[in-house]
Amino acid sequence: MRQPPPPSLTTPLHDALTGGPAWLHDTAASRLLETAALARQPRPGHLMALAGLSVARLALAITPRMHASQGRVWVLSGPGNNGGDGLVAARHLHQAGRQVNVVQMGDADRSPEDARQAFEAARDAGVSFVDAPPVPAASSEDLIVDALLGLGQSRPPTGSLAAVVAWQRQQTRAVTLAVDLPTGLCADTGSVLDPRGELVVQAQHTLSLLTLKPGLFTHHGRDLAGRIWLDTLGQTDTALAAGASARLLRSQAAEAAWPARHHAQHKGSFGDLWVIAGAPGMTGAAWLAARAALAGGAGRVYLATLSGAAEVDPLWPELMQRATADWQKPGVLEAATVVCGCGGGETIAALLPEVLARAGRLVLDADALNAIAASDALLRALQQRRSAGLATVLTPHPLEAARLADVHTAAIQQHRLQAAQALALRCDSVVLLKGAGTVIAGPAAMPCINTSGNARLATPGSGDVLAGWLGAAWSAMPSPSASAGDTDLRWQAATRQAMQAASAAAWVHGAAAEIAPVDARLPLRASQLAAAMTQVLQPAPLR
Repeated sequence: MRQPPPPSLTTPLHDALTGGPAWLHDTAASRLLETAALARQPRPGHLMALAGLSVARLALAITPRMHASQGRVWVLSGPGNNGGDGLVAARHLHQAGRQVNVVQMGDADRSPEDARQAFEAARDAGVSFVDAPPVPAASSEDLIVDALLGLGQSRPPTGSLAAVVAWQRQQTRAVTLAVDLPTGLCADTGSVLDPRGELVVQAQHTLSLLTLKPGLFTHHGRDLAGRIWLDTLGQTDTALAAGASARLLRSQAAEAAWPARHHAQHKGSFGDLWVIAGAPGMTGAAWLAARAALAGGAGRVYLATLSGAAEVDPLWPELMQRATADWQKPGVLEAATVVCGCGGGETIAALLPEVLARAGRLVLDADALNAIAASDALLRALQQRRSAGLATVLTPHPLEAARLADVHTAAIQQHRLQAAQALALRCDSVVLLKGAGTVIAGPAAMPCINTSGNARLATPGSGDVLAGWLGAAWSAMPSPSASAGDTDLRWQAATRQAMQAASAAAWVHGAAAEIAPVDARLPLRASQLAAAMTQVLQPAPLR
């Protein structure tokens, strides 16, 4: 009778979306941490031994029904240390009774020393080595371990590596576990290195080792990495925080933004919010933003549509319709949070100078962003809000961000994290760059990547709901204590608060798509979204 695997092979790992350190490290920072960890290891090969053991543990955990008589493990081992991690895992899985075949790429004798020793240990343990993966295909009982390249990939796979990646792409029945990150994916940006988008591994699980890489969580990374796991290989949270280039947003972002309300509070405690949006033919966007603002907790919500139509919403009679002349009265916008631009059309451009000059807290979306992108004068007015101590949040989708940055959309998507940071600096604003792995960046803050959400949010009006909800979160926050100080200190405090509101709203917005009781194959309509976001914040513990 086969003995069960040793206890170390059944120890759980961190699911990166729900637990463990939330710090993200680009390639350069990861290399620095790796160098420091190698210098501290008690003996040569210790770090690789830990990494390979982690891969084996996760491989067993995600294939609980795999039997030695049926399923096989195909370890695709590259020529470097990532391949060495795969070889250590292959040895452990072989010793645990799995049928393991290693497809060794390159000459093991020319590999780094630790990887060469891992090869010899696997061979001596009786692991089977083959020249090529099976033809025509792996079975539904099989597991593929992608240990080809790992960190530091800068160009598409070529030659025999490309052939193995192409084979993996055809294995739609087998489960694939990528070691550190899928081969063919840029660790820093989440872009596919192959211009055609073909030579990249499609994984159902990815085990990130030592650090979490930004590219796993944005652009193509979310689709290609599958479920992301983390083993820090003994690194302390202090060490990880010191070298981080970004961080992940989890449910804690929402918990802090919507504290329990006190009995002595009243509607005035949660601020006035104005929605200035909705040109003729596009008033639906304004209504969506205003409803979301009310549902998200703003004290009083006023809607001033650019169409000039005054009407009562029979489903949301709490919303108060106002005319443009009402918010143009002295002191109104200065004391309010303003959400501006949703469905604003070309009409919004004429009103933006006054809104930019006066709004106490300002969320700019959609056509307001397009108007600023088309006008140097409006861009300067946006930048001048800093000198007045006034904070701003921009909520562009990639095309709007490209217009603001005066680049092609592809440049935004290929470098989402860096693009959001650059735009935040250019506009002296918090930037919430929507898309796969929404990025929240501030002019003087570590950027965040949101972990919640899915493609169900890719539907008309979804961004309008996000803008309104963000405004509500910000409106309910008390004025920062630095407001009595000098102007720049006041701006810094207000911008930190804006970053908190944007982060919290992004997380709740995404989480709503995960819990809403609608067929997951269909989009979540914007008219349903605010109710789903409310459900996320129900008393049951946030996940």
